[in-house]
Amino acid sequence: MDGQCPERPHSRTPTGRMSSAVSQNSRISLPVSTSTKDASCMKVPQDSARRDRWSHPTTILLHKSQSSQATLMPQEHGMFMAEAYSAATCFKMLQDMNSADPFHLKYIIKKIKNMAHGSPKMVMETIHDYFIDNPEISSRHKFRLFQALEMVIRASDVLEETWEKTFTRLALENMTKATELEDIYQDAASNVLVAICRHSWRVVVQHLETELLTGVFPHRSLLYVMGVLSSSEELFSQEDKACWEEQLIQMAIKSVPFLRTDVWSKELLWTLTTPSWTPQEQSPEKAFLFAYYGLILQAEKNSATVRRHLQALLETSHQWPMQREGMALTLGLAATHHLDDVWAVLDQFGRSRPIRWSLHSFSPKNSEDLHWKWASSTILLAYGQVAAKARAHILPWVDNIVSRMVFYFHYSSWSLYSRTTEALDLMLQSLIMQNPTAGELHFLLSHLYTWLASEKAHERQRAVHSCMILLKFLNHNGYLDPKENFKRIGQLVGILGMLCQDPDKATQRCSLEGASHLYQLLMRHKGETLQAESQAPKELSQAHSDGTPLWNSRDQKATPLSPQEMAKNHIFQLCSSQVIKEIMQQLTLAELNDLIWTAIDSLGSTSPFHVQAASEMLLTAIQEHGAKLKIVSSMAQAIGLRLCSVHNPQAQEKTLHAITLLARNHTRELVATFLDISIPLDSHTFQLWRALGAEQPTSHLVLTMLLAWLQERPLPTGASDSSPCPKEKTYLRSLAAMNMLRELQFAREFKQAVQEAYPKLFLALLTQTHYVLELNLPGEPQPKQQAQEAAMPSPQSCSTSLEALKRLLSTTGHWHDFAHLELQGSWELFATIHTYPKGVGLLARAMVHNHCRQITVVLRQLLPSLQSPEERDRKVAILILTEFLYSPALLEVLPKQAALTVLAQGLHDPSPEVRVLSLQGLSNILFHPDKGSLLRGQLRPFLDGFFQSSEQVILCIMGTVSDTLHRLGAQGAGSQSLSVAISARSFFNDERNTIRAAAMALFGDLVAATADRELSGLRTQVHQSMVPLLLHLKDQCPAVATQAKFAFYRCAVLLRWRLLHTLFCTLAWERGLSARHFLWTCLMTRSQEEFSIHLSQALSHLHSHSHHIKTWAALFIGHTICYHPQAVFQMLNAVDTNLLFCTFERLKSDPEPSIREFATGQLSFLQKVSARPKQ
Repeated sequence: MDGQCPERPHSRTPTGRMSSAVSQNSRISLPVSTSTKDASCMKVPQDSARRDRWSHPTTILLHKSQSSQATLMPQEHGMFMAEAYSAATCFKMLQDMNSADPFHLKYIIKKIKNMAHGSPKMVMETIHDYFIDNPEISSRHKFRLFQALEMVIRASDVLEETWEKTFTRLALENMTKATELEDIYQDAASNVLVAICRHSWRVVVQHLETELLTGVFPHRSLLYVMGVLSSSEELFSQEDKACWEEQLIQMAIKSVPFLRTDVWSKELLWTLTTPSWTPQEQSPEKAFLFAYYGLILQAEKNSATVRRHLQALLETSHQWPMQREGMALTLGLAATHHLDDVWAVLDQFGRSRPIRWSLHSFSPKNSEDLHWKWASSTILLAYGQVAAKARAHILPWVDNIVSRMVFYFHYSSWSLYSRTTEALDLMLQSLIMQNPTAGELHFLLSHLYTWLASEKAHERQRAVHSCMILLKFLNHNGYLDPKENFKRIGQLVGILGMLCQDPDKATQRCSLEGASHLYQLLMRHKGETLQAESQAPKELSQAHSDGTPLWNSRDQKATPLSPQEMAKNHIFQLCSSQVIKEIMQQLTLAELNDLIWTAIDSLGSTSPFHVQAASEMLLTAIQEHGAKLKIVSSMAQAIGLRLCSVHNPQAQEKTLHAITLLARNHTRELVATFLDISIPLDSHTFQLWRALGAEQPTSHLVLTMLLAWLQERPLPTGASDSSPCPKEKTYLRSLAAMNMLRELQFAREFKQAVQEAYPKLFLALLTQTHYVLELNLPGEPQPKQQAQEAAMPSPQSCSTSLEALKRLLSTTGHWHDFAHLELQGSWELFATIHTYPKGVGLLARAMVHNHCRQITVVLRQLLPSLQSPEERDRKVAILILTEFLYSPALLEVLPKQAALTVLAQGLHDPSPEVRVLSLQGLSNILFHPDKGSLLRGQLRPFLDGFFQSSEQVILCIMGTVSDTLHRLGAQGAGSQSLSVAISARSFFNDERNTIRAAAMALFGDLVAATADRELSGLRTQVHQSMVPLLLHLKDQCPAVATQAKFAFYRCAVLLRWRLLHTLFCTLAWERGLSARHFLWTCLMTRSQEEFSIHLSQALSHLHSHSHHIKTWAALFIGHTICYHPQAVFQMLNAVDTNLLFCTFERLKSDPEPSIREFATGQLSFLQKVSARPKQ
């Protein structure tokens, strides 16, 4: 056996992966952790650190005779002394190793190593002498000496035969010795033997073989050495490695009889199943034993014996990963000569009750359950090893093995190992060779898709590597039938493209290379000429029966695609995004759709990287080919549904940008699709709408389409349990369009489009409000309707359309018109079909009073509506037109004669309401200028009627005067304005609530109808009304407070106050001290004249009969005192002062804390001021 191969004792040639030949085409590989051996240095117990510090003499003896020293010449004597000094130093360092701390020990070992490089013989002699001279040293000290000896032997280029035999004997004696250091002591001695193998491995192996074949189960240290030898990358040259593997096979053949020895077999199984102290790492002895066991079973000729041993092995614990991998290796090696037996054992084991339980149970309840939890992973590994070791015989079984591997991988909690992927690579290539069709390629790759989408980086890495190997194999061999089209190739392109963005660099590289090979496959399949063909790899692991090379993962690692090879084709020089774009150019429309759907599906992944990559893939596909897509509605809907799971801001941004690009050519489909998923509307769907309008041309088109859907307005069919008919779907889309028009007004993307579409939106929303009122559904939904109505905007009220109208006015700069209705509380008029006309009229009237610049464009927009077949359109148009007759801007669009013609046509309208409104319009003062003097002449008699005793009569007369002022339009009341103002103001403090409210409303109408030329006469009246109106903002009657707000605002507009918008917001919604302070500032900081007027008005209200008004007057004065105390006290008399004292004293008990605090402070201030002597 020794003569088969020449011995190379000094060879240091490294090899590739360690493997042991089991047949011509079969190798074993032991996955031993390199950290196992090094860990022994770190686990020495410290309790015996001082045990033998004085156990040996400290004097260093020079082992040379005096006679030999005496005969030396002076120069030789000097050399001798230098060598003796080095030996003494080395001896001293060996001695110090016993007590050295870890840091110092590291220093000593480094020094000894440096000595060994210069004088290895001297160091080895010193170590040997130290062992001889100090036989009683501690185990701990010996452990450290063995470490030093191993290092010295490894550092030596030559090991003399004498030292080889000496240290081999020393190692053999100590590697089985039991000490308190347990395994690490034995491993240190064993490592000396391993180091000797570097110089003369055959001699060591003879000793090992002798011990191994005694019939007694070998000691652990013996297996440890065998394991290290089998897994070492440095000990053997390639030729020596083959000799070692052959010798190992012969040992296994000689060990076959031991399988029938009960004691030996039980010892073997116990050793294999005993957990290591590092269960996550495979110890060298156990790794070797699994492989050696497989070789023995491989050599066994009795099938029954093989099955019995494999069944016993599988019935042990599967808890640790290395244990599972070792079992799989044993089964794979046995399958080389016993494939049927191994298959039968695995099949029977897979059908057993514990395995079936482990596939479906995820909550182990006891240790027995934990024992079987990962058994399916062992089976999965075993199938992979079977495929790897029994290659020549596996092809008929390959379909079955692939399906079972995928099945067990799906159910197991197993990490993908390289040997299984190697087997998988070979099987995939074999299958495609047997059936070289595009359908078979899709079928094979579909088994990998689950792994390619895994959240575990190593699973994705190895799966994409297998995918790349298969694509490379097909690219270089051209097996696929060119007559058959690829199936779902877009899905593969999408997956590879997304994996090009994987955080793992190896996965990125494999994905890019796989995509490049796929591109070449597509080009060749289409019959286009490639500029250069990539060459086949130089190293082939196996040849098929017809000479075709089969590649596996190990070959790919050994011979990656070289830069020169990549440079021959431009596709290998591009970045991943460019490669994917090139592939997209070759895809059909159906394949592009498949790619996009793959990206969309991945948006729902729980992996952040997958979502990010999917968004980039989706954006790229739509950016390059969005215009050619035919049906995008389902895609858009799927994107909308998955957007809620996209939490990464960058991925969300790219996904929404894809929608923006898609909308360039498919706006109509996207609007319809998004309307269907906008009931109800959530934040994610609203983002889709914003993306839809991110580009200005598209935003205008989106609004146009929404208006078109809004104007469909079909009446809904009766509620039923059946699916919605097309008419109901249109109805729902119409309501959804109304909802979106409301929401999009606050989106900055639609700001310009909304502004430009204001006339259309204004009329459409007014008409929509009427449409909702027409539905006239019951206020309380019936139980059967609950579910249906929960999913749609409520049609029972006009709240949505009215809110949209409000937002339109407030967001497009028409807040003045909004303020008129808000301060009057007139939005409630739009809540019923009967008060709706009055609400529209007031809104149009506000536009006229505020000289709205949109009157002309709204007028142009509404004129065609007068001819609409829908009554609601004509009704809204005539309501607005009759109010616009009071605006001078009307004549810019509609001359007087044309206006008369339009109104005359309205007299023939089928709707009675339109006919009445047309008739009222014909009576407008625009067409009868002389009517103005007649109306003004009636004002004096009306004013005299204000002093009637009947409350209803007074209210009627005040209403008539207001109506008269409105009908006078731009002509105004003229000289009668002052009389009307004085008469109205005289009723501001009337005890009757309705009279107060009507008087303030009349005063506001007068102010609104007053032109600049008439203001001089009314200015004092307006100033004198401001404080009373302000105090009545807190009137106990809500109607009075409302009219006070509106009149106050109108007066401020007439007086051209600044910050009118802030004033409106304060009057409409704000409460508390900040609001009161702002209103006080507006009144009291304008001029000295106005200050005196307002203060005198406040002082006069201290004498009011209304307790409420008196209180607020005192607060107003108190606020003024805070800022202008001297001015106030100059105007206060004794009566006013006493009233203030009494009022503030009473306000100290007010329910509102802020008023109590303010009153207390004012009272204290007044008392201090009153106590001062008068100047």
